[in-house]
Formats: sequence, C-alpha cells, structure tokens
Amino acid sequence: MFTGLVEDIGVVKGIIHGVSGEDLKLEIYSDTIDLRRGDSIAVNGCCLTVIGIRDRRFSVEVSKESRGMTTLGMLRGGDKVNLERAIRVGDHLGGHLVSGHIDGKGTIKKIVPALRSVSMEITTGNEVSRYLVKKGSVAIDGVSLTVNEFRGDSFTVNIIPYTLENTIFKYRKAGNVVNIESDLLGKYVEKFLAFTKDNRKKEKIGLDFLAEHGFR
Repeated sequence: MFTGLVEDIGVVKGIIHGVSGEDLKLEIYSDTIDLRRGDSIAVNGCCLTVIGIRDRRFSVEVSKESRGMTTLGMLRGGDKVNLERAIRVGDHLGGHLVSGHIDGKGTIKKIVPALRSVSMEITTGNEVSRYLVKKGSVAIDGVSLTVNEFRGDSFTVNIIPYTLENTIFKYRKAGNVVNIESDLLGKYVEKFLAFTKDNRKKEKIGLDFLAEHGFR
C-alpha cells in the first residue's frame, strides 16, 4: 500500500523488451530513495517489485497486463517518473490509501493557472469515472489528489505549488496520458452492494446489517 505522497522524481535510464515483446524491464535512477531487492515501489502510481539494484539505479519488470492498463509501456529513456516506496507499519498516512493497481488511463484536457496553483482537467473512461465523486480522493500518476469537479467523462483537480514542484506534474502538458487509480472505498461499496443484490438480500443497510456482515 502507498499514500500518494511522492518521495522522489526518478529518471528512466534503460528499457529492455522481453523476448516475446510483451514484458519489459525498466532501469530507473533515483538520487534519494534507498531500496532492496524485493521491495515494492510505485512508479507513476503503479505498484512494481524491485528486481535489481546497481549504484543509484534500480530495475523493475512490467508485465503485459500492466503495459496495457498503464502508461508504463509508453515510457522512453530520459522520461521522468514519480516514485514512492510502500508504507510501513507506523508511517504517517498523509494522503489516502493507494493500492498501486491502476484502474485506467486518462488524458489531460487542459491545465489552467489558478492563483499560485494550477487546475488540471482530465478525461477518462467509465472504468474510472464510475468511482469518482466530488471532493473524493483520486491518485493521478501516483499522487493523492481531491476531485474538485466531476462532469460526465471529465474531472478537475487542483495542484498546489509544492506538489507541482516535487512531482512530474511540472512537466505535464495538455494531451499527455496519465495513470488513474480511484478511491478503494468506492470499489468495496460497489462489490458489497452487488453481492447483496445477487443474493437477493432484502435487508435495509443499517448498523445492525453492517455488524452482521463483519463491519465493526
């Protein structure tokens, strides 16, 4: 699990495609993050496993599934990426709980200055928009943000100066594609409601109902 608070901006130093052309290995340089083999790390919001370390570089493998669901397959040498290590027991949770499992991709429609911050509008598909609510949480390229407005297939987020300066958002432009992970809570609620419907549950959802099903 992650928090959506980026620790460093890494640089893609190498890309090796697998024999089948489906999987690929990324080599990323980070000046500040200490890692060990087997550690989990979010790269632009995607949870990956460190498989090798050399000097200040580490390598991760990206599966065919991840390439299709995320922007990792679009990376090129020299591209910059957001990096965050998995949280440990006792760490502060400053953003929101982020799993590192991307729901889909979105396209930046426009970026508009708003005082010292910027407002970013992003369009996305139903696989993501179904879970978005106004003032709810969303992770974009691994950054924990709040949905300011939500209209049809697009939503807006506000990015404060600190976040803009310390993430790859400062390099983003209209037309760029980003990774999106919606709030976990919405997915669990949908799953729970679907389960009760499929099993023809007629009970009203109240305190007694939730307690009966394990919610304490």
